[in-house]
Amino acid sequence: MSKAIVLFSGGLDSTTCLEIARSEGFEPCPLVFSYHQRHSIEVEAAEKIISKLGINHYLTLKVPLQEIGGSALTRDMEVPEYSDAEHGSEIPVTYVPARNTIFLSYALGWAEVLGSSDIFIGVNVVDYSGYPDCRPEYIKAFENMANLATKKSATGELTYKIHTPLIYMSKGEIIQKGIELGIDYSWTHSCYDPDENGLACGKCDSCVLRKKGFSEAGMEDPTLYRE
Repeated sequence: MSKAIVLFSGGLDSTTCLEIARSEGFEPCPLVFSYHQRHSIEVEAAEKIISKLGINHYLTLKVPLQEIGGSALTRDMEVPEYSDAEHGSEIPVTYVPARNTIFLSYALGWAEVLGSSDIFIGVNVVDYSGYPDCRPEYIKAFENMANLATKKSATGELTYKIHTPLIYMSKGEIIQKGIELGIDYSWTHSCYDPDENGLACGKCDSCVLRKKGFSEAGMEDPTLYRE
């Protein structure tokens, strides 16, 4: 099996993305980031899922994005609450400056070392928070850059492909696909503002989108919420 780097947070989207990579015949190599995010429980969720799936080849990297700040996820800023009606009207303060560019750059480096030409990322432009680094034109631009930036691409040994299997799917469609692949979504974590017990707030943009997805899929949401 060809190795594929999978950006992995332990959330709904990245878990589905990982299992899609596996279903397409790749050996997924999850890349997890501990970036001093306020919802650091997602790192625990990611590593638990990796263990449950029997994956041995993965990395958890520490990236001190709190030193840069600029986001409610990395600094002491209030995470906004949303209703279905108001969600998505503007880019929220949960946007982390250049996060996907930083993460994909690490993935590119690991891919070159492993001799892998494939990187999976669970970005989406249907049910998402409006982050600019989730758009298809951004992904295409990064892919073009990747094929100029490394020794193995410059010598023609590797041609990198950034896979975005979820990019045009609704949250409901993502969940339905994951269920087909046998994913237990009770393992995953999405909330940006969980309490000390790991219970989801149910009101941040990520929770709102997660709830919407399970509703559209006609399935019970297994998430444990505070209320």
